[in-house]
Amino acid sequence: MTHDVDSNGDEKPKAKRASGFQLSLKGRALRLLSQREHSRLELERKLKSFEETPGELAQALDFLEAKDFINAQRVVDSVVNRRSAKLGASRVRQELQAKGLPVEAIAEAVQEMRSTELARAHEVWRKKFGAPPEDLAGRIKQIRFLVSRGFAPDVVSRVVKGAEDF
Repeated sequence: MTHDVDSNGDEKPKAKRASGFQLSLKGRALRLLSQREHSRLELERKLKSFEETPGELAQALDFLEAKDFINAQRVVDSVVNRRSAKLGASRVRQELQAKGLPVEAIAEAVQEMRSTELARAHEVWRKKFGAPPEDLAGRIKQIRFLVSRGFAPDVVSRVVKGAEDF
């Protein structure tokens, strides 16, 4: 990584530049938002190193939030839509919490996911295993797999116990 030396003799990292053009914080944020929905906290983490003056990043994010480019509910919907087919409600909740989203929105999304937890767990189980476990080791493997995906223990036991019923 190259470094710039400022007037005090201190080195600071030099941002990569393409032909001398450097994106503003808003431009960088919009580029990230064009790829997928991001929460405010995610954008702060990703753009913090590009902030040149204190408060500049907060101001840019406030502007984008006011224009509805940053929307917590869209982030929740996006994560639930992308991840619910493969993950259980508790694992999706963890991802949403890591993004710094409002507790109420997370609770509502998780509650909705709980109603389809059994069907989703069975589908994940079917794609991975497709057959009931033959022995105790196989049973443990299937249980561990589903629990690691974030499915509730009662749902996991119903899926693995009732595997031959589906």
